[in-house]
Amino acid sequence: MLQQEPIAALATAPGIGAIAVIRVSGEGAIERTNRIFRGKDLTQQASHTLHFGTIRDQNDTLVDEVLISVFRTPSSFTKEDAVEISCHGSDYIIRQILRLLLKEGVRMAQPGEFTQRAFLNGQFDLVQAEAVADLIAADSEATHRAALTQLRGGFSKQLKALRQQLIDFAALIELELDFGEEDVEFAKRDQLRAVILDIQRVLRPLIDSFSVGNAIKNGIPTVIAGKPNAGKSTLLNALLNEEKAIVSDIPGTTRDVIEDELFIDGIRFRLIDTAGLRHTTDTIEAIGVERTQQKMRDASLIMYLFDAGRISSDDFRIAVDELRTYEKPYVLVGNKMDLISEAQRQQWEALAGERILWISAAKGERIDALRHALAERVKTDRSVTTGSAVVTNLRHYEHLTGTEAALARVLTGLDSGVTPDWLAIDLRDALRHLGELTGEIVTDDILGSIFSKFCIGK
Repeated sequence: MLQQEPIAALATAPGIGAIAVIRVSGEGAIERTNRIFRGKDLTQQASHTLHFGTIRDQNDTLVDEVLISVFRTPSSFTKEDAVEISCHGSDYIIRQILRLLLKEGVRMAQPGEFTQRAFLNGQFDLVQAEAVADLIAADSEATHRAALTQLRGGFSKQLKALRQQLIDFAALIELELDFGEEDVEFAKRDQLRAVILDIQRVLRPLIDSFSVGNAIKNGIPTVIAGKPNAGKSTLLNALLNEEKAIVSDIPGTTRDVIEDELFIDGIRFRLIDTAGLRHTTDTIEAIGVERTQQKMRDASLIMYLFDAGRISSDDFRIAVDELRTYEKPYVLVGNKMDLISEAQRQQWEALAGERILWISAAKGERIDALRHALAERVKTDRSVTTGSAVVTNLRHYEHLTGTEAALARVLTGLDSGVTPDWLAIDLRDALRHLGELTGEIVTDDILGSIFSKFCIGK
């Protein structure tokens, strides 16, 4: 197992706290920590044991009382010898302990260097390594679940197995090139086609999941749309429980989009209040209406809000028909439910041909029901509810689409009967994308780009 020079960093968040953890990993990590520790001889202790003692400087001056965890190779996060020093969360104490470690020949870690060493030592592949950072940054149940799925192997293990089959066929194709003058065929074309189709069946759902995964990671873009004075800004304020948007009886008050975030059942929604949808001669308002329409095109979910007392049946029918042309999940929301009867509500639902969620935004009635409806509408997407692998990383998406394009070229080549050298070129391209995705092909530049985004202690 590869052990590099020892490194150290604060693994917990910086700032004053009850406890801080300093992580040390690498060749001699246990021995060097032992030199500043007074207690049991750490060099004689078994892996995964915890020891109480003190940290003292070269003058035997007490710095702090600590607990030290010992991890021996290969049974540590980095697969190197490692220790974790749990001390009091004083900035001064942390600085003093790190200074003493540096004097013993330990250097400060670079961003993500612990995880990078874990990857280089085979603890997990590159997709799983990136999931570590996503797991730390997860701020909702959905992002946590997506990161955890990736950390446990996600789609990368399946892709690595399929890649190995493709490598075997690529080797046979390359062998055919060596016997080009003898017109031999080592790679059975029908078997190669079957492997490629298997890989494509895995790739396509992953590629399609990126739009969902990106929304999970960055928030579900949810547009509140409707005609002027339908109560969109009032609804935004009610959902957020704060006065975020200006509310006025004057139509067209909202002329630009207003955004904020809301967490519902572990899902992050990016709520977008928009200008009212109507024909207008006001230049500024017209720009707002165009932006609303663009936001609706870009949205993952649309809340269409209407006031039954202000909209005609014909206008409502036209609005719903237009809403459906966006081909986006949507929720029909009827505002000011306190002003119409149950029979009238049923008439509106018959006109829409579907269920309408009735609320009173101004009075805050059934807002919780609306929140629940939004969460349920998102959860109808299988990838959000089952914990199946979802692509949230742009780097992964680019390599997946690159692989798919290369394999499509191989299939085209098989159909047209191209020579082995052309097949070999596209197979190499597909293998390169798959290898760079999982880290089986990696360069210092790729590693530097990925791990530089990690926090220092991870």
